[in-house]
Amino acid sequence: MNSKSEIILNVRQLTMDFGGVRAVNHVDMDIRQGEIVALIGPNGAGKTTFFNCITGIYNPTKGDVIIRPPGKKEKRINGYKPNHVTGQGMARTFQNIRLFQNMTVLENVMIGRHCRLKAGIVGAIFRNPKTAAEEKKVVKDSYAVLEKIGLGGYVNELAKNLPYGAQRRLEIARAMATEPFLLLLDEPAAGMNPQETKDLDDLIEQIRTVEKISILLIEHDMKLVMSLSDRIFVVDYGKKIAEGNPEEIKNNPTVIKAYLGEEL
Repeated sequence: MNSKSEIILNVRQLTMDFGGVRAVNHVDMDIRQGEIVALIGPNGAGKTTFFNCITGIYNPTKGDVIIRPPGKKEKRINGYKPNHVTGQGMARTFQNIRLFQNMTVLENVMIGRHCRLKAGIVGAIFRNPKTAAEEKKVVKDSYAVLEKIGLGGYVNELAKNLPYGAQRRLEIARAMATEPFLLLLDEPAAGMNPQETKDLDDLIEQIRTVEKISILLIEHDMKLVMSLSDRIFVVDYGKKIAEGNPEEIKNNPTVIKAYLGEEL
């Protein structure tokens, strides 16, 4: 990855306290356009809390979360609500699948398009031609996302009837439907078998290269992390203990002691 690529996410001294417990401790991170970046560390290290802070679920105690979508001015998004963060172009998935299980695959993705709709409440009530045309476009665009993600054949299936790996992919499709410049994946390979993980690896690379979406992921599957990532950030007890490319992280004594052990 070109080190001169534009920084699209700049997190400075991010800190999150819960009462007397400091879950994230002055963490810095930057992501450049076109990168795949991984955030790794032991269970309880603060990774998901970090995600929650930068996506509006938590308002961090200290620090700055600054985005710069390609071609736009930078903006500090601390305190934004999650739907507003998504509207700014940062979409995420969750550790535990959060699909609308009794809705169809297509309907799940259409919900992801909601933040890009222009019709107001008047249009929705009176169903003017502009609203009707927009709704048709939502269906078309949602189907296009499913085709890209390899779920075109499941359009009318209920989400709950999908195989596990396909449900994970549907979550990614719904996030992509929001037209993000940065996609945040929280343990996307959790619970997957080796073939599903290989397919996920290919999908993430496709999202980066074909869709031109940058990616930040939390993941425990080190084979996946090492094969995909341009850079890796490592946290332990809420602190960043290392950052670098996969080779540097693999051979970092502090990281080996805190997390990797001898597995690599």
